[in-house]
Amino acid sequence: MLNIGVIGYGYWGPNVVRNLNEAPGAKVVAICDLEEKALSRAAKKYPRMVTTQDYKTILADKDIDAVAVTTPVSTHFELSRMALNNGKHVFIEKPFTASVEQAEELLELAEKKNLKLMVDHTFIFTGAVKKIKELIDDNTLGELYYFDSTRINLGLFQRDVNVVWDLAIHDLAILDFLTGKSPSAVTATGISHFYDELENLAFITLYYPDNFLAHINVNWLSPVKIRTTLLGAQKKMLVWNDLVSDEKIRVYDKGIEGDLTKEMSYKTRINYRSGDMWAPKIDQIEALSHEAEYFIQCIENDLTPINDGAAGLRTVKILEAIIKSLKKGGELAYL
Repeated sequence: MLNIGVIGYGYWGPNVVRNLNEAPGAKVVAICDLEEKALSRAAKKYPRMVTTQDYKTILADKDIDAVAVTTPVSTHFELSRMALNNGKHVFIEKPFTASVEQAEELLELAEKKNLKLMVDHTFIFTGAVKKIKELIDDNTLGELYYFDSTRINLGLFQRDVNVVWDLAIHDLAILDFLTGKSPSAVTATGISHFYDELENLAFITLYYPDNFLAHINVNWLSPVKIRTTLLGAQKKMLVWNDLVSDEKIRVYDKGIEGDLTKEMSYKTRINYRSGDMWAPKIDQIEALSHEAEYFIQCIENDLTPINDGAAGLRTVKILEAIIKSLKKGGELAYL
């Protein structure tokens, strides 16, 4: 039985505690948060767990095998480094770290200590994303052309990161998982409408090899909540609406066919294909539950997680390039 300590019981922490505590082969034994109200909620719900405002008691406890870090990104590096140095596996909330340098140091330390380091890229464990990955891998969709995501809502405004670090990170992790590729360059524009100068909306374009393009629209200042992704490909096209309860994914037999050489006239070289639409069955398991179980399995069986520190590093590299482009008014930033 793996003993786990959780540092941070704010917005996401309660979900992490619940799912790790219910994962076979593990139990949460301690919870840390600086806020007394948060600890009171935790103590009421889990009276047998230790609650503390001092994270060092968790990190120094030799009976704790792993630590989950669900705190603001500015604290991720120091807490995770201390946990690894104390011989504990680490499950860390997205985004991984606040810089590439920090991510590289944690990755190197985890490898040196032979400890598991998993980044909470929850969406890659959803039934929808797993199904899309399956459709890509079995060539149902064919060659990928573009990825176009809209991830907008009213709030939640963050105090330490902008909308890119908060929302776009999801799409970057999804793209990394689906394509297995990293972009060669990015462009981004965005703006802050408030005093803190943290962008509350942004438009991001990622340029990949093989003529693949990704576009991400993120916004904290939308009157409606939208979570929609379009995936265009050679054989089929796909729409993923994460807010609907059924038919989250719709696959369309639509596209163009014909000889695309310049020598052919427009009318003779373009044919439009419009066939059936179908909605594949999606696994309804809670993504974080699946991820928590996977974290335990990786520790018990010495497996390398698909969302390990290297995956976290790749997304942080892209985030830094996006911020560089943002600050230079949309100038192309190369990776």
